Amino acid sequence: MDAKIQAWIDQQNAQLTATIRRHGWSIQYVGGDQCAAPGCDCSTEDEVPFAYTIGLFGLGHPELLILGVGPETAAGVRNELGERIRSRVSIIPNQMFELDDWPHRIIPEPVPIPGEIVLGANGFYQRPPEASVPVLQLTYDDVNGRFPWEEGCLAPELQPRPGTFRA
Repeated sequence: MDAKIQAWIDQQNAQLTATIRRHGWSIQYVGGDQCAAPGCDCSTEDEVPFAYTIGLFGLGHPELLILGVGPETAAGVRNELGERIRSRVSIIPNQMFELDDWPHRIIPEPVPIPGEIVLGANGFYQRPPEASVPVLQLTYDDVNGRFPWEEGCLAPELQPRPGTFRA
């Protein structure tokens, strides 16, 4: 491996570890930008943006994934839920809930192939994709109260169904 790339990876790993030690989790956002790795020329502008936590597995909870929202929304949702989890409130699969500062209902759904999405979390925990950390996809309703599987949902393509999305 190129020395510049290895140095960048080492620096990213150190920053991730420091963030998780300080806050309990980190948020990995993917989408809409150029890759930050040296020499990377990939663009993700046409792909669904997504974000997931890294560190909740260390608290005994599945990592959380959200698709189709911007970085600020992803951070706000993840941080509120991270605080709940740190306070020993589990996010239960398929049980609808709401957040104080977000106008959408959320249904957490188990992700059947998390190893193909949460690459950073598996890297942090040194787990191969086939032994991935567990992940819950936070599926939310649209402004009309419809979920992606319901007829008339606005932009269901922003929230691919669990098992159909890969990073």
